[in-house]
Amino acid sequence: MGWTLTRRATASAAVAGAIAIVTTVLPPAQAGTRTPAARTATTMTAERPGSPTPRPPHLPRDFRGKGKWVVRDLGVTVPFTWEGRNGDSQMVAGGPQYPIWFTNLIHHGTLYTLTYKWPGLTDHSCSRIPGFGLDQLNQAFRGSRFVGREILQGSPDRHVNHWRVGVVLPKRPPGKFLRFPLALGDIYVDQNDRSTFWQVLQFGVQNLFDPELDEWLMMDTFRHRPGTVTLPRRCAR
Repeated sequence: MGWTLTRRATASAAVAGAIAIVTTVLPPAQAGTRTPAARTATTMTAERPGSPTPRPPHLPRDFRGKGKWVVRDLGVTVPFTWEGRNGDSQMVAGGPQYPIWFTNLIHHGTLYTLTYKWPGLTDHSCSRIPGFGLDQLNQAFRGSRFVGREILQGSPDRHVNHWRVGVVLPKRPPGKFLRFPLALGDIYVDQNDRSTFWQVLQFGVQNLFDPELDEWLMMDTFRHRPGTVTLPRRCAR
């Protein structure tokens, strides 16, 4: 679900949460209804010969944005906000009137995940992963791989750089070895500003609540102004 990638607990959930914390922009969808897959089409742009690889994504200290959280296999699309202030950050998807509702946040160097509502879920405890903050998240982004320059088709079209970041275990050399993708994320940032995030697809064990193990974060707005980050009382205990 979110810091994003982390709402279900493994030792590497911190990096997973990082991944989760960018989007083929979809036309506005009615919350709680199925989102047609065709609306997420992307178009690759031609690479210029000798074009240098852009710098990797970098989440800023202060920002605020709105969009939608999409769980296609459940046919659910809910409102979504993502805000940062002084290096802390918080995602909120859905709300009490929607079929899913959760928050993922980095607060004072700890990664928190609290799921209030999810189909079939009875555990609503707050998970904590200490020792993970904005610096660790951006460090994970620095290890991401550049996929290419693309256009996210929507209103408006957005010219983005597409990156892939992930955690695969166990660590093995190239060759015929058994390995598992613990957490994977596709991140789309503005070509003119690597600190403006437009879309994220997160996939892996961090999505264990979702039958298909994948969820989309899609931003309609992303502004570089301080947002609001609030630690839930359940997580503060």
